[in-house]
Amino acid sequence: VQLQASGGGLVQPGGSLRLSCTAPGNIFGNNNMGWYRQAPGKQRELVALISSLGNQRVGDSVKGRFTISRDNAKNTVFLQMNSLNPEDTAVYYCYARQWIGSVYTDYWGQGTLVTVSS
Repeated sequence: VQLQASGGGLVQPGGSLRLSCTAPGNIFGNNNMGWYRQAPGKQRELVALISSLGNQRVGDSVKGRFTISRDNAKNTVFLQMNSLNPEDTAVYYCYARQWIGSVYTDYWGQGTLVTVSS
């Protein structure tokens, strides 16, 4: 497993969690990093992406509540999740797209479970 995600767990509605994902330098590098999630019975969906320059793309369902950031010195991407609600319950997957020339390879972490429940 080349992408190591952590930070999931059980949180009450309205609470916060921060996910972290560390990648090897050759993957993290100048590449896009981000998070997807998959809830039971649903398709995997985009949560947020961030480029090496800090440009972001955030899913509509989490806009205004979730923030993605990256620490290039530590090869780590973060997802700060605030105002969590039960609909955010899912397995969250760290993601990286590595470009070498015109060819890309997608990498996925092992997934970390986030459960929002009272």
